[in-house]
Amino acid sequence: MSITKLLIANRGEIAIRVQRAAAALDIPTVAIYSEDDAQSLHVFRADKAHSLAGVGAQSYLDIDLVIAAAKATGCDGVHPGYGFLSENAAFARACEDAGLCFVGPSPDVLEKLGDKVKARNLAAQAGIPVLSGSMEAVDLAGAQAFRDELQGGALIIKAVSGGGGRGVRVVGAGDDLEAAVTRAASEAAAAFGDGSLYVERYLPRARHIEVQIIGDAAGNVRHLGERDCSIQRRHQK
Repeated sequence: MSITKLLIANRGEIAIRVQRAAAALDIPTVAIYSEDDAQSLHVFRADKAHSLAGVGAQSYLDIDLVIAAAKATGCDGVHPGYGFLSENAAFARACEDAGLCFVGPSPDVLEKLGDKVKARNLAAQAGIPVLSGSMEAVDLAGAQAFRDELQGGALIIKAVSGGGGRGVRVVGAGDDLEAAVTRAASEAAAAFGDGSLYVERYLPRARHIEVQIIGDAAGNVRHLGERDCSIQRRHQK
């Protein structure tokens, strides 16, 4: 599907980067913004801007609002950027149902890999080594049970639907697990609309090496080689 007008379902730096790429392809863009983001730079860089009801991150997490904005502004494509709804299978499916081209993985792929617990299980089934951890979402009791298994070792709490360092907490032997679970769940819910968590054994002094793969709807796939993402700030490479 050839996109003639693109709604960018994000804000800030990533929205501006997508706008720049779209401009290079001669694709007009539409920015969306919450009431408190009306003066943000991404609003003025787009060819058109559409206001969302409400303030803060919740406006960008409202699937119905974003789809309505795309339809109201005559867009036929939606780019989610990163964070917010970018790994939300329900959003990708809603775009598909509305006749919009979702610039990203298919809903089926997001169902499997946007959910980090499902992704862990798939990796394990494929024989890929994974750290010891929960194979399903856990509450405080589940996190405590896993902590007991570690016999004094540190664990890391992660958001099931998360990415970009949101909803992540390292919990050492003497740390308050309940407070960490509460804060991680709250942060994940605010960032991704899903406060569910899972836990893994914490691996200190680890290197973060990725092999990034890019593919398109025509079945063309390329890898981009190894990337060392070990230097991070607030769990973000």
